[in-house]
Amino acid sequence: MARIPKETVDQIIHHADIVEVVGDFVPLKKKGQNMWACCPFHYEKSPSFSVAPAKGLYKCFGCGKAGGVVQFIMDIEGTSYVEALKYLAKKYGIDVQEEEKTPEQQLAQNEKDSQYIISSWAKDHYHKLLLKSDEGQGIGLSYLRQRGLNQTTITTFELGYSLDQWDDLLKTAEQAGYDRKYLEKTGLVVTRTDDAGQDTGRRYDRFRGRVMFPIHNISGRVVGFGARTLKPNDKTAKYLNSPESEIYHKSDILYGLYQARQAIRTEEVCYLVEGYLDVLSLHQGGIKNVVASSGTSLTDGQIRLIKRYSDNVTVLYDGDAAGIKASLRGVDMLLEGGLNVRVVLFPDGDDPDSYIRKVGDQRFQEHLDQQSQDFISFKTKLVAREAAQDPVKKAEAIRDVLQSIAKVPDPIKRQVFLQQTSAAFSIDEQVLITEYNKLVRTASGKAAGGASPAPASPALPTPGRQQPAAPARPLSEEEEAEMLMYGATPEELGSAAPTQEVELVEDVLAVCEREIVRLLLLYAPQLLQPEVTVAHYILAQLEETPLRTPIYADLLHLCQEEMNEGRWPDVRHFIQHSRGDIRALVSDLATEKYELSPNWSTHQIYVPRELDQLQIACDNALLRLKKETVQRELDQLQQELRDATDPAAVDKILEALMLYKRLDNELASHLGTVIPRRA
Repeated sequence: MARIPKETVDQIIHHADIVEVVGDFVPLKKKGQNMWACCPFHYEKSPSFSVAPAKGLYKCFGCGKAGGVVQFIMDIEGTSYVEALKYLAKKYGIDVQEEEKTPEQQLAQNEKDSQYIISSWAKDHYHKLLLKSDEGQGIGLSYLRQRGLNQTTITTFELGYSLDQWDDLLKTAEQAGYDRKYLEKTGLVVTRTDDAGQDTGRRYDRFRGRVMFPIHNISGRVVGFGARTLKPNDKTAKYLNSPESEIYHKSDILYGLYQARQAIRTEEVCYLVEGYLDVLSLHQGGIKNVVASSGTSLTDGQIRLIKRYSDNVTVLYDGDAAGIKASLRGVDMLLEGGLNVRVVLFPDGDDPDSYIRKVGDQRFQEHLDQQSQDFISFKTKLVAREAAQDPVKKAEAIRDVLQSIAKVPDPIKRQVFLQQTSAAFSIDEQVLITEYNKLVRTASGKAAGGASPAPASPALPTPGRQQPAAPARPLSEEEEAEMLMYGATPEELGSAAPTQEVELVEDVLAVCEREIVRLLLLYAPQLLQPEVTVAHYILAQLEETPLRTPIYADLLHLCQEEMNEGRWPDVRHFIQHSRGDIRALVSDLATEKYELSPNWSTHQIYVPRELDQLQIACDNALLRLKKETVQRELDQLQQELRDATDPAAVDKILEALMLYKRLDNELASHLGTVIPRRA
C-alpha cells in the first residue's frame, strides 16, 4: 500500500478552509470572532457548535467534539485519517500522487482487492438466490418473513441464501471467471483433506442450505458471512461464520455498524446486542443505532469502533442469568475503554428480537427508556442479591464490584460508584475506599512485574510514581493502512494502549498539568521579561518536575521538539497531528466557549485579559503544580508512617515529613501573595 507524501499532506491542510468545509454540512453564522451553528453530531435547539477560523478549529460545547479540518471530515463522514485527506484533496483539486509501491506492497494490495471482489460477488449471488430461486424463496425468504423482516430490511442488509448443494458457489464463480484460490482464501470454499490431513484435490462450498448474513466493514465492503442453517435436525452448528482471512478479522468487526454508524452519532448512544436477528429486528423497528458482537466475546478493537461514534453504549441482555454473568467481563472492558455503560434487561425467555416482535416498536422503546440503568448499579444489585445471606460471598461480591469500578477512567464517576456500592451493601464507605486502594496497588504491582515502586526522594518533589506502560495492542487493518500510507508510527496513530493510573479522587494534579501545557501551547512566544518567553520560563521551571499524566507529558514533549527545531509550538500544527488524542486535547485547550463582549470597551470599561496577566498566570500554574506534588508526597509519607514498625525508619519518615510540610507551607504562602514580576 502506498504512502501519501508529507508534502502533499501539508498542501492539503494548507488549502483546506475550515469555514468552507464545515459550511458544506451546516449553516454557519458569525458571532464575534467565531462562527456558530447547531451541532451536526448531536441534536440541539440552541447553537453550541463553534468554528474558530483564526485557529482552524471547531468545537461543540455540548457533545465535546473538537478538532481541525481533517478531524471534522473524519467525524462527520466516519472515515479514517487517510480517507479524510483524500476527501479534502478532491474538494480542493489537489492531485494525490502516491509514492510508488514496492512489488511486495503491490502484491499484497492485489491479493486483498481480489478477496474483496470475490466476497462482493458472493454476496450478490446469495442475495439473488434468496429472491429469485425456488429454493431461496421457499426456504430462505419464507424463514425471514416468519421472523417478521420486510423487503426493505432484507435489501438494506443484503441478506441472501446458499443453495443446499455441495458446489453451487464454486461452479458458478468459476464459470464467471473468478479464481478458485480467492474463494479458498476468503473461506467461501473449503479444501477436502484425507485422514492424514493431505489435500485430496476436492473442494466444496462452506455454506450450504443456509440464510446468509453478509458482514460489512466500516467502509461498507463485504469481508465475511454469517450463515444460519434452516434444517430442523441438522447436526452441524446452527450458525456458521467465515474464518479469519486477510480481509476479515472478527476482533475488529461489529455486525450492523456500517448501517448504524450515522444513527449512533446522531442518537449519541450505541445499543449492543448479541445476534444478527436482534440487529435486524431493532433496525426495522426504528432503532437503527444497534450493532452486534455476533456471539463472540468483546474485543478492544470492537470497543474502539464503538467509541469512534459515541462514548455511550447500552448493553441489551435477555433474561438468562447465566448468560448475563458470562458477559460481565466484556462490560468491564467497555468501562476500561472509557465508555459510559448502561444495561437493559428483558423478561426471562425473551431476547431483543423476540421482545420487539411480541410488544411492538413503541412499547419496546418505552422499555428501553424505563429499564435502562448504569452498569455499576446493575452489577452491584445483581451480586448483592446473590450474596445477601452469605458473608464470604458478600465479601467476594464487593471485591468483584470494586474491580469494575477500577476500570472506570473518570475519577468523579468512580467516587459516585463507591458511594452507591457502600449504600447497596450497607458497608462503611471508608472501608470500601481502603479495599479499593489495595486492589489498585495490587494491580499496579502485577503490571510492574511484581516489583514494588521505588520510594520518592524527599529532597526533590516528584509528581508521583509512574505506572508502567501498557503493552501495545495489534494494529487493526484500517490503522495499518493509515500507517503505511501516511508513514506514521503505531504510537502516532494512538495504537498503544493508553497508560492510565487509576485514582480514587478527582485528579487535581492532572488539572494542574493541563493548565501548564495550555499556557505553553497558547502563549509560547509571549515575553514575560526581557528575553524570557512563556515557553522558556515554563520549561525551565519543569526541569525538576516532569509531568505525570501521559497525554500532557506527550504534548509537552511535542512542544519541546518544535522549539528544538527552531519553531514555536503552534495550535494549527498540532490539530493536524496523526494522533487523535493529541488533536482532541489541543482543540479543547485552544477553544473558548465565551468571548468578551465589545460593549465593555464601548463603555470604556477595561476588563483584564489573560494575555495582560501572563506572569501571574504562569506563576500560579507552576506553584499549584508544585504544591500538589508536595501534597501527594505528604500523603504517601503519612501512609508509610502508619505502616512503619522500625524506629529508625520512623525517624527518617518524620524527618522527611517535616521537610515536605515546610515546603507545603512556603508554597501556600506564595500562592496567596503572587505579584507580577517587573521587567
